[in-house]
Amino acid sequence: MMRIGVTQRVDVVSSYGERRDCLDQQWGGLLEQLGFLLVPVPNGLSEPGAWLKAMGLDGFILSGGNDLAHLPDASRPAPERDATETAILDYAQQREIPVLGVCRGLQMMNVYLGGSLVPVEGHVASRHSVTPVAGESLFSAYSEVNSFHDWGIAPEGLAETLLLGVRCQDGTIEAARHTSLPWASIMWHPERESPFLEADLELLQTIF
Repeated sequence: MMRIGVTQRVDVVSSYGERRDCLDQQWGGLLEQLGFLLVPVPNGLSEPGAWLKAMGLDGFILSGGNDLAHLPDASRPAPERDATETAILDYAQQREIPVLGVCRGLQMMNVYLGGSLVPVEGHVASRHSVTPVAGESLFSAYSEVNSFHDWGIAPEGLAETLLLGVRCQDGTIEAARHTSLPWASIMWHPERESPFLEADLELLQTIF
């Protein structure tokens, strides 16, 4: 059984003085349906690389939530999460392990690889049309997706080692894949569909 590490958002609970790792329960159901074993990845470890080596996971999903901490006026920033996901990408790059970025995950992967982000409007709690790039079979099934983000990627901000897979009507990038590594990223949330979409299930099966 494939063991997939899924990163977690950080929520601050002031009344308890806690910074909590949180994960939508839908992720468990989605991976269970695919026959994968979900392994939540903790934030805040002093040596995340050592934890990753000890776990020996088969793939990773960089999930949504928390703006990257370096962004201006970042919403719910979590530098410890940025550090965790950087360690994951370092680890996965060295071993050519599959990674799927989801929403923030695409943003994180793009910045990690040298790209940049821009603020976007009209992408929070909405559905919109998208256009797959001709000849890009990985994303060819998509024509409309859900949307829950206020940071995106302009074409000129896409990292050199990522290939455009899907674009939005406003020109921003909705999906991309790596030129050589088994990495892909999407801006929509497969875990927020009910029931889960066949296109998303097939996408995850292809990546992992």
